[in-house]
Amino acid sequence: MKTILLLTGSNIFMTLAWYGQLRMKIFEGKSLWLVILMAWGIAFFEYCLQVPANRIGYAQGMSGYQLKIIQEVITLVVFVGFAWLVLGEKLTWNYAVSFALILLAVYFATAFKPGSTPPGGH
Repeated sequence: MKTILLLTGSNIFMTLAWYGQLRMKIFEGKSLWLVILMAWGIAFFEYCLQVPANRIGYAQGMSGYQLKIIQEVITLVVFVGFAWLVLGEKLTWNYAVSFALILLAVYFATAFKPGSTPPGGH
């Protein structure tokens, strides 16, 4: 659970760093080089949470693959909220289906131990 919370926090910072500059007033009227520096400063906090999240998750037995797939789903959940609240964009059916397929990937990545027989396999 600690890993998930840290990954969520890190993704909030990264979403702000990458996409905040598209609509947030703090970035308006700034030159590109200054926006890049501001985003880099925000991203620093993403690293401060992402690195411990991965270390804790790995130490608790998650594989690198599992950590990455979980992180991607968290990224999408955070982005959907950000796109709706900040960018004013709606989640359309095709993006929702794509998201559901990624959730299915998380199930397959975490439900079975590495090297185990797949469902229905011999």
